[in-house]
Amino acid sequence: MKSLLFAPGNQPDVLAKLPRSLPSAAVIDLEDATPPEQKEQARQIAVSTANQLATTLPLLVRINGLDSPWFGEDITHGLTQQLAGVVVPKLTSAAEVAKVVDALDNAGLANLNIMAGLETVAGVVQAVDVTSHPRVHWCYFGAEDYIADLGGVRRPDNLEVLMARSQVGQAARLGGAVALDMVVTDFSDDQRFTRESQEARALGFAGKLCIHPRQVALANEAFMPSPEELSWAKQVVEAYQKGLSEGQASIAVNGEMVDEPVARRARALLDQTK
Repeated sequence: MKSLLFAPGNQPDVLAKLPRSLPSAAVIDLEDATPPEQKEQARQIAVSTANQLATTLPLLVRINGLDSPWFGEDITHGLTQQLAGVVVPKLTSAAEVAKVVDALDNAGLANLNIMAGLETVAGVVQAVDVTSHPRVHWCYFGAEDYIADLGGVRRPDNLEVLMARSQVGQAARLGGAVALDMVVTDFSDDQRFTRESQEARALGFAGKLCIHPRQVALANEAFMPSPEELSWAKQVVEAYQKGLSEGQASIAVNGEMVDEPVARRARALLDQTK
C-alpha cells in the first residue's frame, strides 16, 4: 500500500482511468470529493466501477462518516463484496469502529475490512483504540481535517503535525495496522510530495494518500528502500551473522556499531524487497 489514489465518486470517466498510473490501490470517494446532491448517483457509480475494475486493481470506497446523514445509505447502497475494503473517515474510538462493523455485517459485508481515518484531535489521541480493532487493517492521517479540528495553522514544514503523525505511526504499529500518510494538496509540487513521503517513511508509514495520478509514481519510489540502503542492509546482515558465529553480538561495520536492533532494521529493509 505505497500509493493510494483517490478519485471523486461522481465522475465515472475519472474512475475508469484509475488503473493507468499503477497505484497500489485506489479509493472511490463518496465523502469530501462528492457534493451532497450527487451522493446517491455516486453510490451507483461506485458499485458499478467496483464490479468492473476490482479484478484489475484493489479498490476501496470512502463512505461518509458515522455522524453524517449519508452513512446508512452508503453502507447499504454504495458498497459491494468485490471491494478490497471500506474507508471510514474521522473515527475516534473502538466503539465507533464497532458501530461500523455492525452496519457492515448487517448489510452482508462481513468480508470488508476497514481503513480508518484518523483526522481529528480525538481520533489521533485515541488512535490505538481504533487501530487495535481486528477489522481495522489500515489507517491514514488526515492533516487538513486534523488542523481544522485543532484550530491550528498549516505550515510548509509540517511541524504542526509532527506529533500527530508520530502518534498515528505508533498507533498503527501497536494495533497491527498499515499506516498511510496525509495528502499533499498542491499536486504540482513533486518536491514537497517526495520530501513528505521520506518524512512519513521515517515515521513508520508504509505509503501515502495521492490525489493526482502524477503522485503515484513518486509514492511508489519513495516508500521503497534505495539501492544505497539495500547495500548497507546486506552488508550489515552478513557481517552481523558472521559476528554472531564468532561469539560477538556487537560489531563494527564501516565505523558504525551494529548490534541486534541495527541488524533487525537491516533485515526489515531487505524484507521489503521480497
